[in-house]
Amino acid sequence: MIRRYGDTPVSGQRYQHRPGVYAILPLNGKLLLTYQGDPHFEFQLPGGGIDPGEHPLTALHREVFEETGWRIASPRKLGAFRRFVFMPEYEMWAEKLCHIYLARPVRPHGPPHEEGHIPVWMNPHEALAALYNDGDAAFVAGLID
Repeated sequence: MIRRYGDTPVSGQRYQHRPGVYAILPLNGKLLLTYQGDPHFEFQLPGGGIDPGEHPLTALHREVFEETGWRIASPRKLGAFRRFVFMPEYEMWAEKLCHIYLARPVRPHGPPHEEGHIPVWMNPHEALAALYNDGDAAFVAGLID
């Protein structure tokens, strides 16, 4: 059974299944996060949706690069969790299946390509307090405790 974080599903609401991949990226005692502006205004683990037909690891590399400008190496899956959310940028209710990986940031290749994202380095305890998503925070906590 996969653990659920966040809001309880709304009875009668139809949710679209949306698998995604997200990365915990430690380097020199800090974690690379992304700050997403409008419409979310929140700190997140870099990552996002897996496109139809796309391999999850391909999606992980693509999403981290788009949101941070960094290339990554050695991804290792840690686990997964579910969230039921409204995604305003897609005007859709989604059941997100979030696959979490630990990876090594290798080097930056410029600014993020995805509009509204800013890469931010934080120490792990600050990241725990700043991460909007409880599922993201739970996986980070599991690595630093």
